[in-house]
Amino acid sequence: MAIEYAVYRSELLGDLYITSDGEAIMKVELFPEEWRAFAGGHPVVQSRSPLLERALRQLDEYFHGRRRTFDLPLKWKGTPFQEEVWAALCRIPYGETATYADIAAQIGRPKAVRAVGQANRANELAIIVPCHRIVGKNGALVGYAGSRTDVKAKLLELERRYQSRFS
Repeated sequence: MAIEYAVYRSELLGDLYITSDGEAIMKVELFPEEWRAFAGGHPVVQSRSPLLERALRQLDEYFHGRRRTFDLPLKWKGTPFQEEVWAALCRIPYGETATYADIAAQIGRPKAVRAVGQANRANELAIIVPCHRIVGKNGALVGYAGSRTDVKAKLLELERRYQSRFS
């Protein structure tokens, strides 16, 4: 199986690598050094497939304040618990935030706050599955790709700036 990818050049964050298996989006990587390890021995080819073109267009709309949610087939690679968390992330409204505890309660596992944090960290579909909308219980920007809370801050600011367009 060949893995296809395209690169979205974001003024805000730099290059984003979008990966597909031809049927669904598998990964959106903000950090190229992590993306390079993703293929796991499969051939990787740059592509402008209709699916990747659609993903690039939707990312462009998002970064220019014209899109709040994404409409793309996604291939999540996680446990049932992780996938439940990721689905909950997709329900956080554009421009708003939730805490790890909020998500744990929403999925009916109020004591699973740390597990929600681990699932959030394991999300390979950055931006499309909006893990950047999760904050610490005191509102602090925590837990985004290690210490890259600057990226989380930029994405939340972008959404807040354009939020009124959708009100």
